[in-house]
This record gives sequence, structure tokens and C-alpha cells, in this order.
Amino acid sequence: MRLIFKVSYYIRTNYVNKEGKSPLMIRIYLNGKMLTVGSAGINVDKTKWSNETNRLKGRTSEVLNTNAQIDNISSDLRNIFLKHQFDKDLTLDKIKSIYLGKNKECTTFLDFYGKYLEDIKAQVGKGKTLATYHKYSAAGKHFENFLKLKYGRKDIMPSELTHVIIHDFDIYLRTVVSLKPNSATKTLKFFKTVVIFAQKCGVLTHDPFAQHRFHLESVDRGFLTDDEITRIMEKEFSTPRLESVRDIFIFSCFCGLAYIDVANLTQDNIVTLDGKKWIMTRRQKTHVESNILLLDIPLMIINKYKGKTKDGKLLPILSNQKMNAYLKEIADLCGIKKRLTYHLARHTFATMMLSKGVPVESVSKMLGHANIKTTQIYARITNKKIEHDMMNLSEKLDCFNDAATHLTSD
Repeated sequence: MRLIFKVSYYIRTNYVNKEGKSPLMIRIYLNGKMLTVGSAGINVDKTKWSNETNRLKGRTSEVLNTNAQIDNISSDLRNIFLKHQFDKDLTLDKIKSIYLGKNKECTTFLDFYGKYLEDIKAQVGKGKTLATYHKYSAAGKHFENFLKLKYGRKDIMPSELTHVIIHDFDIYLRTVVSLKPNSATKTLKFFKTVVIFAQKCGVLTHDPFAQHRFHLESVDRGFLTDDEITRIMEKEFSTPRLESVRDIFIFSCFCGLAYIDVANLTQDNIVTLDGKKWIMTRRQKTHVESNILLLDIPLMIINKYKGKTKDGKLLPILSNQKMNAYLKEIADLCGIKKRLTYHLARHTFATMMLSKGVPVESVSKMLGHANIKTTQIYARITNKKIEHDMMNLSEKLDCFNDAATHLTSD
């Protein structure tokens, strides 16, 4: 039986890079059956592409060079076919495997995921954080455990990663792993990032997340009231340890920095502009600038510990774990029933600023949020704010009081 082999190309139109070009994908055919090999490693301008000739139109040096690359790929694939056309077990998968230089069908999904993790790990401290690496690692481990439990398998091929598997994985995270809805969604988003990269590399030729919708539930983020902040500030502590933990916590209540960003502060981050002192830093989590005008209270705390740190840091901050343990003790001593953690200071700052009328755009800039929608999560309306606003309104409505007496007169 004579075998008919063909190579063709198509443009992945759902992805466009900064230059306005899209990846060129390879397809191979054997007796009418088709298989996508993956990316050709070439990005092309779709307006110059001819589906009829499977080449770029034009005579520029760039076009000629790209067409030559396409010819080389086609030639390599045809040579593989000619060499193995009489093999009894010749399949499209075998041709693809040989072309990709592998002795197995192709890269398994978890193999690809592992290589992605290695890339993330290599970037830790160079644009990526260790926390980010751990989140990707955890998502991958959850998926590996899911495959074993649900399907009794150690791995799958990229082509097997379907919408159904994504749906089942989502359910697994919420039930078996017992992740809260938002935690499950965030884990799945980390997983999707790897899937998207696999698509860009041509390892995945479909989108298993195409029908999946992410939903983050609105969470009531805790915060301290003005009274609770005052109680913590006025409390006399018997040990310097608790006093310094309290001071640094209050510092964040009035500047909004997260634990890691306070831990990274040095005197170099304090800048004087027009006679005012500012904290100018970049958030470790998002790498977004965070510029905060220092109010009297955080300035007093900075001055209190000036020259008293051993490592050149601005404040004598302990590990996050120890800070939270001591804050629990402080909450007990101050009669505060809320779960006091260091990150609560950031929530408190955001809520306090917004409730006292600071525009959300300014608060977003101080918090170093990459998206103002993140800041709007904090824009709750407290009862105290409602009372304050209504009292102001009441004063403006005094002009109606005389007329109102006629409503109650007999």
C-alpha cells in the first residue's frame, strides 16, 4: 500500500506577540490522518501568509529567510518519512517523535511542568520570589496527586489535558484537598500559567481552559477600628520585645506596607522632597512602586529605632512567624478578640485611609497595587463613616428645619 505523506502549516491566530506576529504551527498528514507537531519556532505576520502556498508572500530578506526555514522543516519531516516509510509501525506519532528528537511519543505534561519549575527556581531573587516558586510547585504537586487518585496514573500526555480534567482537578482541590474557594481558584490560576506557556511552546495545541470560568468570592478582610488601634498604641508592655513588635505593627497601620516590604526597608528608602519625608520602595510581590508620605506616627517610630538595628535595616523586625506569635499575645493583653496578624496592619491602613476620605487612586498608589480593582476590595463603608457622612449632610439640610415644623404642627 502506497503511503501519502504531507506537511502543512497554519497560524495560531489566538496569540499575537508585541511585534504583531503569531506562532507558525506544523501539521503532518499520513493517508488522510492529521497530527499537529507543534510550533515551528517561527513567528509570522498573518497578513503576509498564504494558506495556498504555505509560505510568506513577498521578496524581502526577512520573508526569504523565513520561507527558507519553512523549507528546511518540511525537508526534515519528509526525510524522516522516506527513511521509515516501510516500517510496519510507522505512525504520525512516530514521525513527530523522531522529528522532536525523542525516543518516546513526546514530552509528558508533568515533565514539561517540571522544566517550567526549574526555570522559575533559577529566577528566584532575579525577578521571582521563593514564595512564587512554592506556589507553582504546590499546584503541580496537587495535580500529580490528583492524577494518581482520580485516574491511577503518574502522568499524562499534553493532548490528554482536556476541559473535563481541568474541571475534575478544580473539584479535587475544593473537596479532597479542602482548599477554600478562593485558594482553589488561585491554585488553578498558577496551573493555567504553565498551560499557557505549554501552548506558546507548541507542546499543547489546544486550550483546556477555554470553557473554564474563574470566580473569586468577595472576602470581608479584617481591619482594626480607631479604638482598637488606640488601645494597642497606649498599652504599656513589660518587655522590650512586645513593645518593638507593637511599634512595627503600628508603623504598618500608618503606612500600609506588607511584612516583607518593611523587612526590606533601609535608610536609603527614606527620601526628602519639599521638606517632607517619603518612603519610596518597590513591592517585592508585584515589583510595583510604592510611594508613601510619612505621617507623624511612623516618623516617630523610625526615629525611635534609628541607629539601633544591627543589619542596616530601618526597623528591628523579627521573622513573620515570630511577629504573628507576639501579635497574638498583644491582642490578648489589649482585649482584642480579632485574629491579630502582621498583614492585618495593611488591611487596616487601606480601610482607614478610604474611610477617612482619601481617594482610592491615592491609596492604590501608596499600597503599590498593580490594579486599582485590588484596592477597591478594601472600599468597605464602616458604620462610623456612614455616621460621619450623615452628620455632615444633616448640617447642610438645616435650611429645611423651619419648614419642617409645619409638618408636625396641629
